[in-house]
Amino acid sequence: MKILLLGKNGQVGWELQRSLAPLGELVAPGRDDADLCGDLSKLDGLARTVQTVRPDVIVNAAAHTAVDRAESEPELAHTLNALAPGVLAREAAKIGAWLVHYSTDYVFDGSGNRPWIETDTPAPLSVYGRTKLEGERLIQAACPQHLIFRTSWVYAARGGNFAKTMLRLAQERERLTVVSDQFGAPTGAELISDVTALAIRQLQQHPEHAGLYHLVAGGETNWFEYAKHVLAQAQLAQQAIKIAEVAPVPTSSFPTPAKRPHNSRLNTTKLQTTFGLTLPPWTQGVDRMLAETL
Repeated sequence: MKILLLGKNGQVGWELQRSLAPLGELVAPGRDDADLCGDLSKLDGLARTVQTVRPDVIVNAAAHTAVDRAESEPELAHTLNALAPGVLAREAAKIGAWLVHYSTDYVFDGSGNRPWIETDTPAPLSVYGRTKLEGERLIQAACPQHLIFRTSWVYAARGGNFAKTMLRLAQERERLTVVSDQFGAPTGAELISDVTALAIRQLQQHPEHAGLYHLVAGGETNWFEYAKHVLAQAQLAQQAIKIAEVAPVPTSSFPTPAKRPHNSRLNTTKLQTTFGLTLPPWTQGVDRMLAETL
């Protein structure tokens, strides 16, 4: 099997380099590579890369993920999150390849408190959410052999993340305020990449499993409770932290250019049933990441 990976240096892409390697030959061009194009903003280059490599599977882990910045650069977000996946889908269909792509809880409006299922009607609140939804639809229209994973609250030990920010602030401040009215499940890049590899392997025997799936860790929390969990783990690890109080506040206390969904819960029953998986609780992955960080 030959796999073309895009976005190799992102949080999920970095872990995919590990999880996909045992499946076959992995080709992972960077943004500035001379021979192959790994830059989603260069649509013609992307098409040529697919034609040159002729992979069995394309895994697209690249995207415009700066949610607030997307509000001020909608054209770039549209190119990276919608047009580029559409190009990859059309080229994949031409050569009979599979396309694996990652989407987001931001395709929903965040209303209610029930975990979203795959068939719920999307209603994105932001440029980021709208462009990611368009990317989903372009893939679905052009490439029958696709897997789209919607995920949320992604973190990794490599690079910055919410937990690391909380740890840094706890060493600098005695009091923190953290949003308590946004709900979801922190989901590790390791988990996403491992599920991706397992799903790709199963698709070789069960192509009927193509489609859209929700992929997040088990359970749910909010950013306030997430912060408290991180700081409790730091104290158990005997980290020197200055913080004395963590206070819950509403989203309105932190105005941002892009509106955040309050309900980012995603129902993963379809994924777990179809692929025979058990998704671990969010605390398990976070604690493992913190063990590497602290």
